[in-house]
Amino acid sequence: MKLLAILAALGFEQWRAFEWRAAFERGFREYARAIEQRFNGGTRGQGSVAATLAILPPVAAVALAWALLDRAHPVLGLLLDFAILYLLMGFRHFSHAISLIIVALKGGDLVAARRALAAWRGVSSSELSSQDVARLAIERGFTDAYRQVFAVLFWFVVLPGPAGAVLYRIAALLAAQWKGLVPGDETSVIARSLEVFGQPARRLLWLLDWVPARLTALAFAAVGDFEDAIYCWRTQARHWPAALGGETMGILLATGGGALGVQLGGPLPGIGGEPELRPDIGTGDAVEVEVLPSAVGLVWRALVLWLLLVFLLSLANWAP
Repeated sequence: MKLLAILAALGFEQWRAFEWRAAFERGFREYARAIEQRFNGGTRGQGSVAATLAILPPVAAVALAWALLDRAHPVLGLLLDFAILYLLMGFRHFSHAISLIIVALKGGDLVAARRALAAWRGVSSSELSSQDVARLAIERGFTDAYRQVFAVLFWFVVLPGPAGAVLYRIAALLAAQWKGLVPGDETSVIARSLEVFGQPARRLLWLLDWVPARLTALAFAAVGDFEDAIYCWRTQARHWPAALGGETMGILLATGGGALGVQLGGPLPGIGGEPELRPDIGTGDAVEVEVLPSAVGLVWRALVLWLLLVFLLSLANWAP
C-alpha cells in the first residue's frame, strides 16, 4: 500500500505540483517563529521544549488521523498517505528549477540562468560565471532531491502511516528556521541566541538524516561511478563546512560528484569582493552545462533503485 501511495504522489506531482505547498511551509515557519519568540531564552532546555511543541502536535495529529482512517478502511488510510506525500514531496520543484537553468545556459543567456538559480536558492547569483551556476545547480539539486524526496520516502516507509514523512519535513524546516550562526552574521544577537536554542532541533535532524543520507549516497554510487563515489565519500565528506550542511551534505555531494565524475564545491565569488572559500569535493572535470542533464538522470536512477527496493520489501511483507 505504501508503494502505491508513493507512485501516485510522484506521478501526480510530476503532472501538477501542489500549488499551496509553499504556503503551508510559510505557515509552519510563522508557527515556529512564534514558538521561538515565546520560549527562546538562549538555553538548550528551552530549545528542547520548543522543538517538542513545534513537532509533536502536527505529527501526532497526522498519526491519529491515519490510524482512524486506516481502521475504518485501508483505502482511506491510503488516500491520506497519498495526500501527505503529495503535499510534502518536491521532486518537480527540483527538476523544474534545474531545467530552467539548463535551457538558459544552453541558449547562452547567463543572466536568465543566474536569475533562475537565485530564485531557487534564495541567494544573489549576480557575480557567478556559467560554470559556477552549473556547479551550484547540481549541488542544490542533490540537496533538494535528498531533503524533499529521499529522506521523506525513507521515514514514510519506516514509520506507520505518513507520520514519518511529516516528522522529517517538519524537523528539516525547524532546523533551517533555528539555524543559528552563519558566516558574516556572528555578531547578531538573534543568531547567537539561536545557536544554542536551536541545537536540539538541529541535533534531531542530524539523527533523522544519519541513515537515509547514507542510503541515498549508496544509491548515487550504485547508479554512477561506484569506485570514485565511494572514494570521495571516504576522503572528502567530513571536510564539508558545518554552515553548509556538514558531513551529511558532504556525503551526498561528495558521492554525487564522484558518481558523475565532476568537481563540486570550490571557491565562489563573495559579497564585497571577498571569495567564499569552500573545499573541493567530487572528482574529475569542472562542471559544464552538458553535465546538468546527467545529474538529473543520476537522481532519477537512484530514485528508481529506491522504488525497486520498496517493491521488494513490499513483496517480502506480503509473502506467507
